[in-house]
Amino acid sequence: MTEINQGGSHLNAWENDISGKIIGAAIEVHKHLGPGLLESAYEECLCRELELRGINFERQVPLPLNYKGLKLDCGYRLDLLVEDKVIVELKTVEAIAPIHEAQMLTYLKLRDVRLGLIINFNARLLVEGIKRLVNNYQ
Repeated sequence: MTEINQGGSHLNAWENDISGKIIGAAIEVHKHLGPGLLESAYEECLCRELELRGINFERQVPLPLNYKGLKLDCGYRLDLLVEDKVIVELKTVEAIAPIHEAQMLTYLKLRDVRLGLIINFNARLLVEGIKRLVNNYQ
């Protein structure tokens, strides 16, 4: 797992705990399914795993834009919003690219939350396909 920390402050105990629980659930899904499936399959299974673990989440959460006082629904959706404080974006790509990281930082800013996880289920070992991003520039 790689961590990208914009602004330099560290995660608090709750943020470390919840990200560990989400990553644990994702690893369980990856162990059962392996790489190579569609993102939608991993989303379904990860949601089931989060339910089984008693973790609150919402799926496909609308992410409106506010531009100069105008609220715009441009069709953006968060894959998962966990405990109303952690954005989880799922990928099935060869590798997480810088644009995926930039997109997550933008989502964190737009939603006004600090912690985001990008989870790439196409990694051979899932831990190699996880990026934890922290936005300290609110």
